[in-house]
Amino acid sequence: MTGERLPAGLLVFERGWLSSNNILFRGTESSAIVDSGYATHAEQTVDLVEVALQGRSLDTLLNTHLHSDHCGGNSALQAVYPGLQTLIPPGQAHLVSPWDPSALTYVPTGQLCPQYQFTGVITPGCEIELADKLWQIHAAPGHDPDSVILFEPQSRTLISADALWESGFGVVFPELEGSNAFDEVAATFDLIENLAPRTVIPGHGPVFGYRPQVLASARQRLNAFVNNPSRHAHHAAKVLLKFKLLEQQKLLFVDFLEWARRTSYFQQIREAFFASIPFEDWVAQLTAELERSAVARRDGDLILNA
Repeated sequence: MTGERLPAGLLVFERGWLSSNNILFRGTESSAIVDSGYATHAEQTVDLVEVALQGRSLDTLLNTHLHSDHCGGNSALQAVYPGLQTLIPPGQAHLVSPWDPSALTYVPTGQLCPQYQFTGVITPGCEIELADKLWQIHAAPGHDPDSVILFEPQSRTLISADALWESGFGVVFPELEGSNAFDEVAATFDLIENLAPRTVIPGHGPVFGYRPQVLASARQRLNAFVNNPSRHAHHAAKVLLKFKLLEQQKLLFVDFLEWARRTSYFQQIREAFFASIPFEDWVAQLTAELERSAVARRDGDLILNA
């Protein structure tokens, strides 16, 4: 449910932060969904879609990008709807066909994503019909180098994925891997400003009415990361820990620590930015910050999601 006006036939399932939002399109002759959430929520995703479609078939699945929280439900939807056409951004298509979970970052980040197939790609610069309206496909690199956003110009509705939330934007993962991607984030902000949306459907969080202040705040946050990349890396490490808590809900702290030790992406961040801090001390520091932010809590030997 949202107070923002959405185009006819469009329904948003706001899913929180473990799973991305799902955007369902019910057109005159076909239906589609954008993004499928995380694997552990896949059964709920299927249930939501089935109830909303009321016996109709789901015809098309689009992924804005291939992070696990946006495509973890692909396999479940494909199993329920065998004729489902699955469209993904072209940049990583060569990794999906042979299924390389390491190159797709699922193994390095310690996240789940069942194997899925795709039937085509969504190409930036083109349009796609969803719920009887033509939506523009735009490249939106930064958070993910191959991410796309979708824009419907009549209603000025933007599906922004993780390029822009009302409260910020997604971790700029290519920067953690040694690429210069902060400039790409800034360029994507410029693109969104030029599109001048009225309503934004983000990858996470509620649908919101676009205001210049949202983009101004995002640019301010980006500039802080540009001026202090270790601040961005510190934030990214906490995001990975929080994501694990969202998935597991509670863990013995020793198991939480061991998961972090085994997760190569987490180790990569530490080696690049925080190598001088003993590993256990670093994880304990990050966990304490999550507690102070009231998004985690300790109960004896347990660390719990909050």
